[in-house]
Amino acid sequence: MKIGILCTGDEILTGKTVNTNYSHIAARLVELGFDVHWGATVGDDRRSLLQAMKLASSSSDVVIVNGGLGPTLDDLTQEMAAHTAGVGFVLHREWLERIERWYRARGRGMPDNNRKQALLPEGSELIDNPIGTACGFALDIGSARFFFTPGVPGELFRMLDEQIIPRLQAMRGGSLLTRVKRFHSFGIGESRADGMLAEAARMAARSDVRLGFQSHYPQLETKLAVRSESGPDAETILGPIENEVRARLGNFIVCEDNDTIEGGICRMLQESGECVSVVEMHTAGRINGRLLCAAGHPEVVRTGMASMAVEEILGFFDLPSPDMASPADAGRIASRACERNASTHGLAVLTEPYADEAGGRGIDVHIGISGNGAVVRRRSRLPGRPDWTRIGAVELGLDCLRRFLSGLPVDERIDFEQH
Repeated sequence: MKIGILCTGDEILTGKTVNTNYSHIAARLVELGFDVHWGATVGDDRRSLLQAMKLASSSSDVVIVNGGLGPTLDDLTQEMAAHTAGVGFVLHREWLERIERWYRARGRGMPDNNRKQALLPEGSELIDNPIGTACGFALDIGSARFFFTPGVPGELFRMLDEQIIPRLQAMRGGSLLTRVKRFHSFGIGESRADGMLAEAARMAARSDVRLGFQSHYPQLETKLAVRSESGPDAETILGPIENEVRARLGNFIVCEDNDTIEGGICRMLQESGECVSVVEMHTAGRINGRLLCAAGHPEVVRTGMASMAVEEILGFFDLPSPDMASPADAGRIASRACERNASTHGLAVLTEPYADEAGGRGIDVHIGISGNGAVVRRRSRLPGRPDWTRIGAVELGLDCLRRFLSGLPVDERIDFEQH
């Protein structure tokens, strides 16, 4: 089954908006064993849309179209889908009522132009959108089955998983299921992981399991995918390979599947009745932000502090201000944060910019963690531009806290630091 992806919108054609929808659609299809043969982007232009849909209808079995289902004048996808298929429009009254209820629930009347979102090409199949006003629809054009989806990422992602992928699986036929296992690691690059998992790769090849990597700094995703006739069969096939991956990547695995590093930290704290206070530099408060978003209970994350100046942080905790920050300062700040906020653990992430003789630039990261009567410290030099090192400092701070809570060494060297 040949699948194409057609994305619409002037904003992505001109580069004003990064087209993450395409990468999400393609990645989800590929990991489930579908073949994506082409992808294209066209602007909000009738002629371009008509040409693209005609070409797609004769060269694909399935086309997923994303964007252009809104209520405004430049949302042309429904119009051009009907025109390309040679059909008229039908008012879908049930969907119109859904839109009206959506606005009433928010204390507003539905604008007249939203009626356009309930006009679907004749003969099309409505595809439910449980969280928005733009429904999707499926329509045969030429020899291809087209699936039309809204451009709002959250709406697209749910519709893809809940509505479109099941339809594609039914079209593909057979009873095979695809099981995907994900490992998220921090501290090792793709080439190093590839070498570490040589035996896992051999095991995967013998079992018809696809092993692959997706690098999205600062983490690396390792994926295993297998197709089988039942869930238990898939678990039996994947089990030994999963164990091999865990054994080889070891402490570098920060979470699995849809979990997050911050989610795991908050669970450990909650289950033990503990909490943490975070003090951070050069991070724009992102460590606190990620923990707060993941915390199921507000008492898990106590009052935090973010600053661009170490002198301000040291002064706040009544500590002497040295010429340069150090791991010892981070340890003292972590301990004081525990005392000030009555928390069981403290995390301090301090940074100091550097420029070496070779012209390299980056930051020195000083991490201190206190808890259960112990204080641990770590220093790491992260080379790179400020936005890059900021991302690295946030992940390093979270990873050190995860390791401390798990009883793992916090000073294990990572590939991203300057050795």
